[in-house]
Amino acid sequence: MTDLEAELRAAVRGEVGFGVMDRALTTMDASNYRRVPLGVVAPRDADDVAAVLEVCRAHGTPVVARGGGTSIAGQATGAGVVLDFTRHMNRLVALDSGARTAVVQPGLVLDRLQEAAAPHGLRFGPDPSTHGRCTLGGMIGNNSCGSHSVAWGTTADNVHELSVITARGRRLRPGPDWQGAPEGLRPLVEGELARLRTGFPDLPRRISGYALDALLPERGADVARSFCGSEGTLGILTEAVVRLVESPRARALAVLGYGDESAAAQAASGLLPYRPLTVEGMARDLVPDAAGLPRGGAWLFVETGGESEAAARARAEAVVRAADALDTTVVTDPAGQRALWRVREDASGTATRMPDGSEAWPGWEDCAVPPARLGAYLRDFRALLTAHGLRGAPYGHFGDGCVHVRIDFDLLTEPGVARFRRFSGELAALVVAHGGSLSGEHGDGQARAELLPAMYGAGTVALFERAKDVWDPDGLLNPGMLVRPHRLDDNLRFAPLPREPVDVAFGYPADGGDFTAAVRRCVGVAKCRTTTAGGPAVMCPSFRVTGEEAHSTRGRARLLHEMLAGELVTEGWRSPEVRDALDLCLSCKGCRSDCPVGVDMATYKAEFLHHHYAGRRRPAAHYALGRLPVWLRWTARTRTAPLLNALARVRPLGGLAKRLGGIAPERGIPRVAGRTFSAWWRRRRAPRGTDGTLVVLWPDTFTEHLSPNVGQAAVRVLEAAGLRIALPPTLRLSTVGDGSSRLLNPLAAIRRTRVCCGLTYVSTGQLDEARAVLRRTLELMTPVLQADVPVVVLEPSCAAALRADLPELLPDDPRAARLAARVVTFAEALERYAPDWRPPRLDRPVVGQTHCHQHAVLGDDADRRLRAAAGLTGDLSGGCCGLAGNFGFEKGHYEVSAACAEEQLLPAVRQAPGETVVLADGYSCRTQLEQLAGVRGRHLAEVLEEYL
Repeated sequence: MTDLEAELRAAVRGEVGFGVMDRALTTMDASNYRRVPLGVVAPRDADDVAAVLEVCRAHGTPVVARGGGTSIAGQATGAGVVLDFTRHMNRLVALDSGARTAVVQPGLVLDRLQEAAAPHGLRFGPDPSTHGRCTLGGMIGNNSCGSHSVAWGTTADNVHELSVITARGRRLRPGPDWQGAPEGLRPLVEGELARLRTGFPDLPRRISGYALDALLPERGADVARSFCGSEGTLGILTEAVVRLVESPRARALAVLGYGDESAAAQAASGLLPYRPLTVEGMARDLVPDAAGLPRGGAWLFVETGGESEAAARARAEAVVRAADALDTTVVTDPAGQRALWRVREDASGTATRMPDGSEAWPGWEDCAVPPARLGAYLRDFRALLTAHGLRGAPYGHFGDGCVHVRIDFDLLTEPGVARFRRFSGELAALVVAHGGSLSGEHGDGQARAELLPAMYGAGTVALFERAKDVWDPDGLLNPGMLVRPHRLDDNLRFAPLPREPVDVAFGYPADGGDFTAAVRRCVGVAKCRTTTAGGPAVMCPSFRVTGEEAHSTRGRARLLHEMLAGELVTEGWRSPEVRDALDLCLSCKGCRSDCPVGVDMATYKAEFLHHHYAGRRRPAAHYALGRLPVWLRWTARTRTAPLLNALARVRPLGGLAKRLGGIAPERGIPRVAGRTFSAWWRRRRAPRGTDGTLVVLWPDTFTEHLSPNVGQAAVRVLEAAGLRIALPPTLRLSTVGDGSSRLLNPLAAIRRTRVCCGLTYVSTGQLDEARAVLRRTLELMTPVLQADVPVVVLEPSCAAALRADLPELLPDDPRAARLAARVVTFAEALERYAPDWRPPRLDRPVVGQTHCHQHAVLGDDADRRLRAAAGLTGDLSGGCCGLAGNFGFEKGHYEVSAACAEEQLLPAVRQAPGETVVLADGYSCRTQLEQLAGVRGRHLAEVLEEYL
């Protein structure tokens, strides 16, 4: 333990982390930059902050304040001690609805403030797209804005008073009329009044530099306003009094289509006289699916408010009449508006990939120009991109002249970095030529501070340095940001990553087979840190339970990044830090769909476990649960299911089995069926005269051995719909020209085998075994593939494994992609191959949860339509049941597993009326419901079969 660490532990009551994991999790924010801190402190209160500053000042160690870590210019990273305000200093201290103010701590997430203010008809005006995870302290540090700034301004416009501790320990209360000004600031300003009155561009989104002009006497000498946007370089914020605004009772959203983003930008400023709440713009490049949007190559999202829906709509229609648009639509339905806004909010993530899948990066994320000049600026900006051979997709706050864009810089090679630097200089000159600001929302940080002289001139930048020295004479706070900056091409986070592809098991087709590129997908926008329950989203259940960065998708991606870099995490695939962070990953695959850039942590976890345990003894659960298909087939062959079920009910024997198998003692051992689904199938009397489409019904491990009743119900429903059913072959066969079959190898008749999706092997990282199982499966399925027969899979997790894991584990086998393409869910089979069939009418409400793998990989549109046709009303909840295959059964996971279920699933079931149908297509979901709530969930096939 270093002297610094020991003194901090003695001085503060909050957590002090100098370990590899603590540091690795804070090396990056959402920018292109990376710095390895000495340690991380989570202060409990202002006294802790003061103690940290005193210790660090004595050691000459820099201090960096950090909120949600979503900064895009690099200002939330540093090489000293990082203060993490999200763990403890995250409270709403007070809310005064009469005065329309709130007292907040710096680590409070914006959405928590909005939720508290909403019952009073109030809200905080600024609302960045990261509102579900950005903190008030970070917003004040960056002077954040968001989509409603045309109506309610920037964060600085909504701050009344701050509580700040300077680097030398002085506690100040910055506010209007020189309140809380450090000694020396007023004389400095009064000696430079002419410069402050003439040297700052007048535009709504001027965020770059220090806001020293807020200290002019005609502007109220507002020290709090001047402090906003200082990026933690002047003092450490410990509390803030912010103003709230009245929220409209109703809103309408007008979406206006234009030919391109320049045309949309040109039109935006003309809509401002109609006093909209927002004027947002985005181009088709960022919209994977333009369904629901009017015709056009770019769109303006214009929100209006009113006392009633009719008033809000009338204002929106006035905007439509004034807009010279190709096509328009007005949406007043709140759900429809939320769906459209999600398209816009996810742009901060989707913009990191070009339409062809290549990478794009921040760095010039949020320049702003006067709104009336935005169209001309965008045309010049496009020309500059073309001149440098670069691409980008602009979007952003067009009503304020602020443009977001990710550009396909090559930041991996020296020539690429050199071009990044040249382009940055030329773009800065272009922005200034249009009267703009280098930053219009996210701050300068390291990305733009070096170029501030182009915007302000050397004299004003020198004034910034003098102001910094008044506040922080020792240069302790976030050095290298805003003034005396690091070069914009230093500390790039890609520099330490390996240049050659890493040897891996999965194919990573979306990343060119490069695991490093897959890990680079995480850019830090941190949608996985959103803690609000509700809605269809799944990501990230473990973070929502623990609140720990290490248990977020972003945190795990950061650790994998550091593992590949090898500077901080030095043990590579054997790293215990990475293993521990991945241990609570449920492999729910929620990030695969919910993450704006498609990070697939379930796949990365399987890859890591594969390498981590190569040649080593695995946890007992990997053998007991990972090889579950083997044990269950053995049980069926020996017909010992009744004996095993009886022994499991004997407490000492069941307890011993769980200890030996690495199973959580709180868990019950599931009952094995006395007769498998396949055995039932062989003995049943097949219907006659069916001439419908032939489908192959996949006997997954769970349906085959643990819930054959689901398979039986599915057979009856599918046959009632007129489909012909077959099961996969159990011998290795090959089709011949006349359609008959012959044995490829006569010896194969000696040993029958079963198809298997390999799910349990994949989830435990036994990828060699998974590939062997899948190859055998492909051999068995060859006749099915040659006949081009659809394959119906009842268990969502198995269907997802066949759709996603199979082709990625066997990318060179064309049969893998063919089988993946033939996989359909139960509902999809009925919709596609029995389109005229109508299910029985149940006319009952439903409750339950969409399986997380179905949400992430398969989609549930067909299920929704089938439920609607059957009169099953109501939506299923989102999230994850928490059992997640082997996860919830493994020792040490029970509490997290149960907490995941308590987030959405169990409350929904408990609150449902008695006649409600509890739907749970996944075996894990049904088991979780039974073991935690004593409720029997049923597969949709079972529910429909009952009413045939």
